[in-house]
Amino acid sequence: MKLVIQRVANASVEVDNEIIGQIDKGLMVLVGFGQNDTAKEVDYLSKKLIKLRIFPDENGRMNKSVQDISGKLLLVPQFTLYGKTKKNRPSFHKALNPDDATKLFDYFVEKCSNDIEVETGEFGAYMKVNLINDGPVTILLEKDFSEDD
Repeated sequence: MKLVIQRVANASVEVDNEIIGQIDKGLMVLVGFGQNDTAKEVDYLSKKLIKLRIFPDENGRMNKSVQDISGKLLLVPQFTLYGKTKKNRPSFHKALNPDDATKLFDYFVEKCSNDIEVETGEFGAYMKVNLINDGPVTILLEKDFSEDD
């Protein structure tokens, strides 16, 4: 499972010229699932995302989480995070199949929603994502328990 996390002043996602998800201060997160991913990765990364301290405290140090600042999440499914670019045309054979990925994305949204307000993109749709990156701060989180020994 891969997350591309961007600290944002605001962000939105649009499908068919309609805004379907929108947040002000918080995190816009691109979410991708690989073939080996299960609920175990979702459980781990949902907790990590909520507790990740990338917002400034009163001294300007990144010491507060999205939860600490009463921010929100905009979660956007993004299978292309698993694109392999050995050739000029990306291959997506390492991405999880759409049916299972949709289930894991829905579970990820549910897990995050237990702790914070969440907006989402639409799985399988052509989306336009708009954001104002705050900082800029962009973090990559990955976890694949099948690779752990």
